[in-house]
Amino acid sequence: MRKEAETVTKADAQILRMVGEESHSGSHSPFYGMWRLMGGGSLIGKGCHPLTAMLHLKRLEGLACTGRPIHPASVSARVHELTRLPSYRDAGHLRTDYEDVEDFALLHVTFDDGTIGDVFASEVVLGGVVNKLEVHANNHRTRCNLNPIDAVETFNPVGDQFADVYLVEKIETKEGWSQPAPDEDWMHGYPQEMDDFYCCIAEGGALASDANLGFSTIATIYAGYVSAARRGTEVEVPAAAGG
Repeated sequence: MRKEAETVTKADAQILRMVGEESHSGSHSPFYGMWRLMGGGSLIGKGCHPLTAMLHLKRLEGLACTGRPIHPASVSARVHELTRLPSYRDAGHLRTDYEDVEDFALLHVTFDDGTIGDVFASEVVLGGVVNKLEVHANNHRTRCNLNPIDAVETFNPVGDQFADVYLVEKIETKEGWSQPAPDEDWMHGYPQEMDDFYCCIAEGGALASDANLGFSTIATIYAGYVSAARRGTEVEVPAAAGG
């Protein structure tokens, strides 16, 4: 994400469209699935990640081009409870014990410059975590693959012999081909996030992921839930979102 941020700002890029997704086969948290404890389902639990990346890149683009950030203006969204459908056939691979939250969400964001972003988030994806963002700009195209990546590829004919080998989060089987994570925390940006935080304390400066960005994410997501409750009607994001 830092590399794409650098590309956007130094190449004088205009981001026209972004597509992001975070999905897997279901959270391991016993509290996930209860709105009163989690504040929602797939959209807030997983969609927040690619959405925040999109909001961050558009902020940087605006600051680099005009000196003002580009904000989310409106959203339309749909959410579904696929594993609670009467017709759902449970094969035992997906988590299904959600109380009152969605297990699939689609959020369409329109920014105040007219450009767009689409976020997918779900609990119905097998084969490990899907965590990616694709940027379509006027002068380049970038695929940000956080998970999975192909730095390491391993074939294992017998699952049991990898009993003590960690491969990657949410993988259902250790047999066959897999893409083990060399450093999952690094790929997800946790060390970089902490490094940015401590450098700002020691040297001053503004955080890349600050309170304004957090507010913008939450405002956009809950505008999305309002839209979903209205069966996809376009809903404005609060004007203060993005700071």
